[in-house]
Amino acid sequence: MATKNSKKPTKTKKPAAKKVTKVQKKPIKKSAEKKPVKPLKKAAVARKAPKKAAVSKKSSKKAAVKVSGSPTDFSAFLKNFQPYRSKKSEKYMNKNQQRHFLGMLTAWKEALIEEQEKTEQLIQQDQSNFPDSLDRAAKEEEFMLELRKRERERKLIAKIDLSLKDLADDLYGYCESCGVEIGIKRLEARPTATKCIDCKTVDEIKEKQQFG
Repeated sequence: MATKNSKKPTKTKKPAAKKVTKVQKKPIKKSAEKKPVKPLKKAAVARKAPKKAAVSKKSSKKAAVKVSGSPTDFSAFLKNFQPYRSKKSEKYMNKNQQRHFLGMLTAWKEALIEEQEKTEQLIQQDQSNFPDSLDRAAKEEEFMLELRKRERERKLIAKIDLSLKDLADDLYGYCESCGVEIGIKRLEARPTATKCIDCKTVDEIKEKQQFG
């Protein structure tokens, strides 16, 4: 039997566990990302803007057509105008052609009116400036010529007015006898023509037969 005096085995003390203090590492600050450096803008060199050529403003009023030659002699007066150039597929007596002849007729009429005014001024001059009978007779003969000229101008203006009316009514450029086209070239040679070349020739033959 075991005796009471027998010693109990001593318990070995475990070494106290050392408290390990955890050292908190400070978060390392990341260096700020470097932003890409924008290239410096070069100072824009101010360029002188080219000067714009001054545009001449067209006046609302159309410049008056300068004409030469006696308006009573249309063959000479015709030289003031450019002949009309027709296109192949162009319709006869279209708007462009009508404008062309309207310009011719209007300019011709204005020139005739101006010439008529000059004629009237000559006729109305005081004959007392010519006391000599020979001078007075010569002047009277000149007046008679001027009167006949004025009558021709009056008749031409009346024909032009009829042609302008036909233009407004879309009848201009067609023969009044047979209805065919008179033609651009014939109208440019005589803008007041109302008959085609064939009908006009027949009329002239009849006149010769009638009056010999």
